[in-house]
Amino acid sequence: MTRRAGTAMLGQLSHVRKRAMAAQIKAYPIVESAINLFGDWLKHRQEIRELREINSGDFARIAQELCVTPAELDTFVRKGPHASDELPRLLKSLGIDEATLSRTQPFLQRDMMRVCTSCRQKQRCDFDLDAGTSAGRYKEYCLNAPTIDGLGQKP
Repeated sequence: MTRRAGTAMLGQLSHVRKRAMAAQIKAYPIVESAINLFGDWLKHRQEIRELREINSGDFARIAQELCVTPAELDTFVRKGPHASDELPRLLKSLGIDEATLSRTQPFLQRDMMRVCTSCRQKQRCDFDLDAGTSAGRYKEYCLNAPTIDGLGQKP
């Protein structure tokens, strides 16, 4: 067998293996989901470990730059990067443009994200967002409701 033929054959085998692996992944979506969740968890643990390595002075400066206390920053980091994912979805369901809010009132938006991160009603909020019922129900439990209501009012 020539070298060129051997290389071509290896390329074909590699392609076949990739297709077989893709077929296996498609056949086991629960396994794929579990692997992704575990990978996300490991990544989050690494981020927390790196955060613990920052000295307290630097950590306090970071918190100050973000306009939060060091304790709040620690809580936010422990909750992970998706702790306020509900806020953009809620704003969208209410017809509020998040990009405009971010541009015109960045401190207000940051505070709303802080409040959302610390919320204990995530399951209820996610359920309403998924069901498309948030606009009529968020005022019952959302700690950002007064702020959201105030967005439509002119001083």
